[in-house]
Amino acid sequence: MANERKTERIVRNHFEKYTDILIEEQKSDNPKIDKLLKNASKRGDRHGSPEFIISYNTKSEFIIVIECKADVRKHQSASLDKYAEYAVDGSLLYAAFLAKEFDVLAISVSGENLSELRISHFLHIKGEPKAIPYFGDVLLSPENYYEKYRKSPEKFNQEYSALLAYSKTLSDTLHSIKIKASQRSLLISGVLIALTDKGFAVSYKHHSPDVLAKLLVSTVVNQLKKANLSSNKIDNLENAYSFLRTHTALSTMEEVLSDLIQDIDKHINSFVKTYQYFDVLGQFYIEFLRYANSDKGLGIVLTPPHITELFCELTDLNKDSVVFDNCTGTGGFLISAMSKMVADAKGDNDKIRHIKEKQLIGVEYLDDIFALACSNMFIHEDGKTNIINGDCFDKIVIEQAKQYNPEVGFLNPPYKAKKTDIEELEFVINNLNALRPNGTCIAIVPMSCVLATKKGSKLETKRRILQKHTLEAVFSMPDELFFNSDVAVVTAVLVLTAHRPHPSSKQTFFGYFKDDGFVKRKNRGRIDALNKWENVKLQWVDSFRNRISKPGLSVTKVVRPEDEWCAEAYMDTDYSMLNEDHFKKVIRDYSSFLVRNDIIQDIDAIS
Repeated sequence: MANERKTERIVRNHFEKYTDILIEEQKSDNPKIDKLLKNASKRGDRHGSPEFIISYNTKSEFIIVIECKADVRKHQSASLDKYAEYAVDGSLLYAAFLAKEFDVLAISVSGENLSELRISHFLHIKGEPKAIPYFGDVLLSPENYYEKYRKSPEKFNQEYSALLAYSKTLSDTLHSIKIKASQRSLLISGVLIALTDKGFAVSYKHHSPDVLAKLLVSTVVNQLKKANLSSNKIDNLENAYSFLRTHTALSTMEEVLSDLIQDIDKHINSFVKTYQYFDVLGQFYIEFLRYANSDKGLGIVLTPPHITELFCELTDLNKDSVVFDNCTGTGGFLISAMSKMVADAKGDNDKIRHIKEKQLIGVEYLDDIFALACSNMFIHEDGKTNIINGDCFDKIVIEQAKQYNPEVGFLNPPYKAKKTDIEELEFVINNLNALRPNGTCIAIVPMSCVLATKKGSKLETKRRILQKHTLEAVFSMPDELFFNSDVAVVTAVLVLTAHRPHPSSKQTFFGYFKDDGFVKRKNRGRIDALNKWENVKLQWVDSFRNRISKPGLSVTKVVRPEDEWCAEAYMDTDYSMLNEDHFKKVIRDYSSFLVRNDIIQDIDAIS
């Protein structure tokens, strides 16, 4: 006869050797947990009683609930609603109730011995409608569970949403005390840098406003000096942060600056520490622009983090790569590259130091954005990244970059707003020229750059590109990719091999990458709310690497400069995806178009 006590003994023996957790059985002494379980009965007639409830001594937001069954055939039902009979069903029921107040890991265990044991894990984030499968099929240590939970996409989405909500609150606060939109991200970066000084972190609340404002700037400068930045860079950065000393509200009004520092520490610094290689300052810059919109005329469009990550996947970055971005912005591409390269270094501290000091090269023209890029890299424990404050078309600047012999180029150039502005593809050529032979350049540019087929500067630039470099691929990107920046430009991604003329018979890969799985959410912008991005990214990268032609997704084609460089021009339609609903939608849209434009006055006239 099956004996559930044997299953419980296996689980108990696994967890009781750890000292940083509290293991409770059937019920909890925590009144909040006990109250939530009050209505979580598996049979609907009494208090819910899971086999184990595990809480952490120092991490109150996360708990583990475990349900056991002796018979492996009672591990999981098809309907997931047989709570009393199946381990998974029961653990998910308890998690659903507990997730009203906690982040919950539901563990389901069945089997009477280690050889037949079945284990399932589900993570249910507080406030979310359902749990998702996570971890694997073996029991881990409490420390591993917590670490993986903190780094899960679901927890990231929750905390990122909270961060964006705070950015709106912070923007309103800074607007009320008349801090310019262009200076708001600098204020955040200055505070984050100053908080890395332990003395400042413990003493800032005890200073008068004028003293604190001066101390903030001097602490930032001192921290940057410790990072061995050049004197020119430090002078530029000190000048960028100088407004903090003299701003009326920050330097004279009681508790305004100290309260800001406290809030930034609570809401932003903790996020930075958890998600180390994430362009937080860039995201705040985007959010501030959404409310103030002061830099549209400059053509500044910051690249979404999942796209900077995609670029790194497309190039197979490793610990020995040298990356160059001639339009650095806030440093998003360099931060993503740093993350992937550091991971490949596998804990080799000397190599990691070399990556940060010698293998990430950038150029940024605008002084305030340059300051953000430098401070952003410092926050990611890298004050020595070679970001050059200058014009990438300046021969001296580009020669400086060439000295590092970069093999990978990433860029999102300033988008042309006026006729006198530099064409986007000129920045692409500039990046290619700095790379070593056979290096890879990936750029995201307006779709108009690749569609040019008639006489004009864009067509001539396309011709110059193919004369010296190889067009490996072009991806048509989602129409609303830059929705969070409040910019409606439709874009394409170019993948090029440097200093190798494009062969006349070369098959270029074209990807119709219009659906990245992201959706728009009120007050949150365009986000990966449905957790589709990882699978989408894998499909895109696999299609490109293997040059897979698939109707509706991708195609290969021999092209010339005067051809359109986009998948839409050559790709076969995947008719298998069409259904009656698509037909009805087109008819409705067309009917609306006819009425809206007074082509017809009566909708019945269409039939």
